[in-house]
Amino acid sequence: MSHVGVPRGTVRKRRSLALLTTGVLTIPVLAGCSSGGEETARGVPQDIAPAARETVADGSTANWAVDALPATFNAFQADADSATTRITGALLPTLFPMDRTGQPKLNPDYLESAKVIEREPRQVVLYKLNQQAVWSDGREIGAPDFVAQWRALRGKDSAFWTARNSGYERIEKIERGADDLQVRVTFSKPYADWRSLFSPLYPKEITGSPDAFNDGARTALKTTAGPFVLKSMSKSEGTVTLARNPRWWGDKAKLDTLVFRAVAAKDRTQALSDGTVDIADIDAATADRITLARRDRGSNGQPLNHGPGSEITPAQALRSWAQAHGSDEDAAEIAQAAREKNRKAVVAYATEQKALRDFAVRKSLEPAYTQLALNGESGPLADDRVRRAVARALDRQELAQTVLGPLGLPAKPLGSHLALAGQPGYKDGSGALGEQNTKEAQALLADAGWTRGGAAEPPKDTKAGSEAEKKGGKDDEAEADKKTAEEAEEDKHAKSEKTEKSEKSDRDGQKAEEDSTEDSAAERKKADQDSEDSAASRDEGLYIVGDDNKPGAPAPATVGSASAVHVLAPARTAAAQGTVLLRQAGVLGEDGAVAATDKQPGGAAGAYAPVGTAAPAPAAAKGQLGKDGKTLTLRFVLPSGPGSQSLRSVGDKIAAMLEKIGVGTEITKVPDESYFKDHIASGAYDLALYSWPATAYPATDGRPIYAKPEPATDGSLLVEQNYTRVGTDHIDQLFDKAAGELDEKAARELMKQADARIWAAAGSIPLFQRPQLVAVDKKLANVGAFGFAAPRYQDIGFKNRQAAGSPADRKK
Repeated sequence: MSHVGVPRGTVRKRRSLALLTTGVLTIPVLAGCSSGGEETARGVPQDIAPAARETVADGSTANWAVDALPATFNAFQADADSATTRITGALLPTLFPMDRTGQPKLNPDYLESAKVIEREPRQVVLYKLNQQAVWSDGREIGAPDFVAQWRALRGKDSAFWTARNSGYERIEKIERGADDLQVRVTFSKPYADWRSLFSPLYPKEITGSPDAFNDGARTALKTTAGPFVLKSMSKSEGTVTLARNPRWWGDKAKLDTLVFRAVAAKDRTQALSDGTVDIADIDAATADRITLARRDRGSNGQPLNHGPGSEITPAQALRSWAQAHGSDEDAAEIAQAAREKNRKAVVAYATEQKALRDFAVRKSLEPAYTQLALNGESGPLADDRVRRAVARALDRQELAQTVLGPLGLPAKPLGSHLALAGQPGYKDGSGALGEQNTKEAQALLADAGWTRGGAAEPPKDTKAGSEAEKKGGKDDEAEADKKTAEEAEEDKHAKSEKTEKSEKSDRDGQKAEEDSTEDSAAERKKADQDSEDSAASRDEGLYIVGDDNKPGAPAPATVGSASAVHVLAPARTAAAQGTVLLRQAGVLGEDGAVAATDKQPGGAAGAYAPVGTAAPAPAAAKGQLGKDGKTLTLRFVLPSGPGSQSLRSVGDKIAAMLEKIGVGTEITKVPDESYFKDHIASGAYDLALYSWPATAYPATDGRPIYAKPEPATDGSLLVEQNYTRVGTDHIDQLFDKAAGELDEKAARELMKQADARIWAAAGSIPLFQRPQLVAVDKKLANVGAFGFAAPRYQDIGFKNRQAAGSPADRKK
């Protein structure tokens, strides 16, 4: 996972920052979607192997994999991450955690009640605390803790280094109620999402002063109030260890200790098999291995038909044996080393598979969705017609099927930016944009001035979509078609003359026959070369980031320079020649489209410029649109890490869909760790794929994501978390109105209106809800793919008695 670094005090903090859609997503239809009624879509249930507490054993230790050790235990600081959220959930009060349907639900461990008791002249909320609720030092949880957190987060004291959380600035005062167990909160203006406040709740010892808030809670939490306490954190071992809280007044935690262990995604299969972890989010490849391991349980020691060596045929095995025992000592030594290496790999794989039999894959849909972001700040996508055309070219059902179908999860595209299927208020709003329609997408591009002949036009001073430009575009198309017809006629005459000459040469005797043989060989060589060029064209537009630290930047003129950005792109002339050859071969239709049986990703065959040479995409070969002498090509940024293969597959499908309407893409692959910070947040992209988490408070959490960017004093844009840079005043007004609407039904209606406006602006196109795959020791209960719901850490445990140090027991 990758998270955006947010400057302190400059933006509101969403409860969970944007998620990088990596391999865990393995990691979506305007077609087939309707703007129909509310609450028609059901969510996917959680998969946690639920068990009654009396069937879960007391004691033992569970190891839970996290991406990395938390940078801070203060959830309100800018560098808080998913590990922060996971760990503090077991340590601190959450007053209204989300339930299975994605709604906030009162937590009786901390509250007896909480409700709005006055609306006029001011909104007043009265919290009645559980009389048993105490901090781990024995002090009662009370009004002083609420007051300290409000003062730290309301944004009036810049000494507190916080990514300000919305809602606290609306509080006018906090008072003690009728007794110490009542907290009375008065708002200066109505706030619908008041349940989002004070979660997690920190003790006043942390929020009471800037020093304690800024530094005191980064690496330690001396005072907590959850089923567990923080026992230790070891950076050298990469672990955070929690122990059962002896002062916990609720249901006693079943586990003695809960260890969160930093394990990279690529290392999780090994960590599971060697017993390092019991619970881990995994990708589809690891899930497949666990499924195979359980299937092979009854193989009675037979060799596995998958993994290392499984692809070796009997003939290859015999050849390898012969080489290893042959008379050529050098060849035999090489063959023996290869056989030994393969043998060790087979043994290691079989050992891992045997250990993986003890795990189950629990799956659901994660409370987060993946979107295609369209950067509307500048370039072609600054025109809303081009954004809408891109959106309407997408077959979101196909994209959802690509990711979710192979996992056995419902492959249905998401229809809302502000709610997920199964949440109250969910409604498919994609009708505001329109369903997938290639012809209408092409019409939108034509209206914006992008035409087939536009790449050859000289620059004009007319506005996009003007009548003059439209007329010019049509004339250029006619002229291009006329030239194509003339070229075809010339080619026909050339072929006829060549045939006549060949017949005459055949009558001349043996010499002509030899010449013909030489010509045939030359043609075969030419065909082979064309085939190689065609294969190379599949990587067309792919930038391989070099050492210049500017992924996607134009390549320097000096070829071979150490800092050059290496570009693999077809030369302009060669692309045109390739198109002529394809036309002669009859594989292009009248409109320039490649026949389905002959189509290859990346365009037509042709010669390629040297590595490091910047060259335009072959507009002629792909029927690519252009305007004012420029082709319509969009920068598509994708992560390059090994866990992002599924995401790249989605990106490739999107690029192919856009190619059908004449939109080219230059896919730039960048390291996962820099993907969000250096490209998405900075705006160095046209198209990108990333995710946002679900929320029970869309009016609060959604506003900074879709707010209209505002100009800063230095001329830059203040985008908050709206990395598409697309927004309207009307959308902002709907969010603000919903945030102050205390009638829940009316607030949901406002959010539906806002969602429709967001669809129409076409800056963010929701694709699908992310899959959630969790490998869990099959003896563990009440843990796995939680879906919307927050974990109940005190209920997690082993169904059967198992001593601490479960990995060793499992191996036994």
